[in-house]
Amino acid sequence: MADEPRPGGAAGSNPGPAATGRRARRHPRRRRLVAGLAVLAVVAASAVGVAWWRLNGNITRVDVSGSLASDRPTKMAEGPLNILLIGSDNRVGEGTSDAASVSGARSDTTLVAHLSADRKHVTVVSIPRDSMVKMPPNCDATVPKAQWPVQQFNAAFSLGGPACTINTIEGNTGVFIDHFAVVDFNGFKGMVDALGGVPVCTTRPIDDPKAHLTLPAGRHVLDGEQALGYVRARYTEGDGSDLGRIKRQQAFLSSVVQEATRTSLLLRPDKLYAFLDAATRSLTTDPGLGLGQMRDIATSVQDTGVGNIAFVTVPTEVYPEDPNRVQWTAAATTLWAALRQDEPLTSPSPSPSASPSATPSVPALTVSPADIRVEVVNATGVSGLAAEVAAALRVQGFAGVTTSSVADRPDGVVVAYGPGREEAARTVAAAFPGSTLAPEASLGQTVRVVVGAGARPVVEVPNRLGSEPLPTPSVAVPSPSPSAIQARTADQDICS
Repeated sequence: MADEPRPGGAAGSNPGPAATGRRARRHPRRRRLVAGLAVLAVVAASAVGVAWWRLNGNITRVDVSGSLASDRPTKMAEGPLNILLIGSDNRVGEGTSDAASVSGARSDTTLVAHLSADRKHVTVVSIPRDSMVKMPPNCDATVPKAQWPVQQFNAAFSLGGPACTINTIEGNTGVFIDHFAVVDFNGFKGMVDALGGVPVCTTRPIDDPKAHLTLPAGRHVLDGEQALGYVRARYTEGDGSDLGRIKRQQAFLSSVVQEATRTSLLLRPDKLYAFLDAATRSLTTDPGLGLGQMRDIATSVQDTGVGNIAFVTVPTEVYPEDPNRVQWTAAATTLWAALRQDEPLTSPSPSPSASPSATPSVPALTVSPADIRVEVVNATGVSGLAAEVAAALRVQGFAGVTTSSVADRPDGVVVAYGPGREEAARTVAAAFPGSTLAPEASLGQTVRVVVGAGARPVVEVPNRLGSEPLPTPSVAVPSPSPSAIQARTADQDICS
């Protein structure tokens, strides 16, 4: 039997006018939705493109290759990356006909950032501005190095800009500089403000009219203007030397790294753009260091880990001909050799796991303090230090803590252990930030802690026993030898 005709049309025929009208009404809505999404995608892509174009256009580029020495150090192929960072009170290239000349500009801060070839560690070296080093006369790099006179390091930037600074560094260290970046201080203020301020910790009040900064002792969150005064303060805080200011700058940079990590800066487009806008508007680089290259560098070190970023100051001693100046010590040779050979100055911490589940930054401690006998050896010559350290260990449950002293005066803290006691030593070392583990075949079950100059206060170990607070340190620990290489990692507490 033939199918009966359906309303609106014969069986198997095209839909009738009513159905066609309904579909016609639906399809335009769908088409409008798709078109709207396409427009939004184009607008979003355009916005990103405009933002990228603006940020990249903010950067001033200066080609100094023609002013660099012909006998530069050998660059390692596809190896580490060395970037010269200069903090200046004037943007290079603005208002000058000669881009390499920055007459009148001053370099308050000079850093060499070394990124290891495997990107597992970053070393940031501060060069004291008062260092007396060999420098090309009149910044003329064609003059043989044997004829270079000794001059104050920060004169290189004032006399010949980035080119003269690069020649001076490479000529004295043998470290090849891949890129340079000059940041003026106005941009520095903007970057701090974009972060929402940066926490700092000062152990004494600061009142420095030249730096336009007044702060009581304690922890503070500084805005850009205050932060600039904090890193430049020199004459009424600490010992008034450039070395004291460098320590403060390194602590501040550690805090910046911690703050950027804590606030997930890279996941906040608004904050990230404000930060990059402030940074790029104050930035002068070589032509090879554009925004794209900076992005690639940032991506390459994103898994480095805060604990593997170390800040180091070139070891110095008093310059014999002028007590207000310093000269590099033999330890500086070791420092620059480590950079040339791409060796870390601190023991690398494990990189963060890519797993979504949280993992500790170091392997879990497996031996309880109750099962560890400890001998605390005072190697500073300061009375009462060993007893104070022992008390801080006892409240955490360490058993049988004894004390002694020695005539040797080493720097830092060494945790020595005998055969089979490495895990126990790791628990002890967790109480001493920056300590070094050292096997010693003659030791038995007791773990020996030798406390030297520059040792930081005892901290709580993760598997401590009891809840009694650690006693407040009261014994002043002497500063380490100026000839020693002292590294500060970016994960250290800002008050340390």
